[in-house]
Amino acid sequence: MHELSLSSAILETALRHAEGRRVKSVQMRIGTMRQVVPDSLGFYFDIVTRGTLCEGAELEHERVATLLRCESCAREWRPELPIFRCPGCGCGEVEIAAGNEFDIDSIVVEENEETKCIAPR
Repeated sequence: MHELSLSSAILETALRHAEGRRVKSVQMRIGTMRQVVPDSLGFYFDIVTRGTLCEGAELEHERVATLLRCESCAREWRPELPIFRCPGCGCGEVEIAAGNEFDIDSIVVEENEETKCIAPR
């Protein structure tokens, strides 16, 4: 259900950066560690955008696979199971190097019958 609040945040960000222009699409990067269900996110995005300049906009996403990095030996790996131990040295102190993303990469807006891609800052 947290996809509803995430969709609302995406809408607010898109509208702020669109500066009054109709939004055609929003491209995102979503990490697998985020526990976001993309179909649910799209469903709620369609609901929260009704009656706004984002209504009908496509919510596109790229899934980012989890990548862990050992803080001891710097080895990186993609875990197959939720085990957070370095397969090289056995250290349990790891950082998430990738897979925790929830970023808007770009927003495509209409501009005088053409489209323009903008990147939020």
